[in-house]
Amino acid sequence: MLSKGFEVEIYTGTPAGEVIGLSDKIVAALAGFVREPDSRNVEYTTPPCYRYERLLCDLVQPRLRLRQYLKQLGDYTLIPGSTLSLGGSDRFCRSDPGNPYHTYIEQTYGTKVVTASVHINIGISDPEMLMRACRLIRVEAPLFLALSAASPFIDGVATGHHSTRWSLFPKTPAHVPLFESHAHFIQWTEAQLLAGTMQNVRHLWSSVRPNGDRRPYSLNRLELRICDLVSDPVALLAIAALLEARIIQAINNPQLDPLEISQLPAAHRAEALIELTEQNEMAAAQSSLNANLHHWQTGATIPARQWAEMLYQEVWETAKQAGFSCFLLPIQKILREGNEAERWLSLHGQGIPVPQVIQQAIQQLSNQESALQSQLCQPLVA
Repeated sequence: MLSKGFEVEIYTGTPAGEVIGLSDKIVAALAGFVREPDSRNVEYTTPPCYRYERLLCDLVQPRLRLRQYLKQLGDYTLIPGSTLSLGGSDRFCRSDPGNPYHTYIEQTYGTKVVTASVHINIGISDPEMLMRACRLIRVEAPLFLALSAASPFIDGVATGHHSTRWSLFPKTPAHVPLFESHAHFIQWTEAQLLAGTMQNVRHLWSSVRPNGDRRPYSLNRLELRICDLVSDPVALLAIAALLEARIIQAINNPQLDPLEISQLPAAHRAEALIELTEQNEMAAAQSSLNANLHHWQTGATIPARQWAEMLYQEVWETAKQAGFSCFLLPIQKILREGNEAERWLSLHGQGIPVPQVIQQAIQQLSNQESALQSQLCQPLVA
């Protein structure tokens, strides 16, 4: 098994679904939480660990501490979803007005970046192995977006996208290649910083990126950034397990490399793969599991739900041998019952207003985390 951890962004607000900026108070009061440029969401990071049982508690415990603190401030709670579902996208609420990088973000991107998501980090120490894994996961990242989509609303209306977040999010720089080697990644990053298309080494906002303590030189993990916020911790573990199993396959099989085995024309394969993948990302952002995608290996059209099922079956034995196949099982529930966006849109299609859909989701998330606390985690000390 590989080490893994999450970076989780989540909105704070009222049980009615109004998103309210409280990050300055939260960061001052609670260790482990950090600001985002906009004060209406806050981020926490789980420490790297190998066991999914431990990871589940690491995922839930900070949210329980946050809920406890929010109650001290007033009638506040955590709000699921990855966009400002019920309003507020017309303004930016700065969390740190004196931060020049935040000023750049606000002036350049506006509220397109005021989203909530989850980044999944998987540890890989060998830089060339990491680059190969990044290539494979980059072309399959649309499947992870399809499984996690949770932002069909903004400002109280259905947008026509299952992941409004990813359809709006400013991928930066505009063109990110499939990195052929660690040296290629270093050279490319240095060129972007010199040209100003990246403000700093963190300013690489693509679906997947190599990460580490001293980017781009010292790297130790793959970071999948495409997923919407998956409210259900058990479902999030399943998506992480699917990712880990696929990366283990890439590590064990050097030939499992899009640059090597794709049937797209060899002369322009890298560029063709990027073009195909970007089209798949937009299709998945719009229709998630209902999207028609193009498989990176053959270019053939394949429904996202079918491709995700195929990937699940393909990695099952790998996960079983590594001892974590049971954590994959909730993928079947997502494929059968739909991701969060599909379930919300189904309710809305039955005539339930958007505010009521979000309010129900807020209550369900609270109930679910309370149940997990009683089942799995040590009680919080008051």
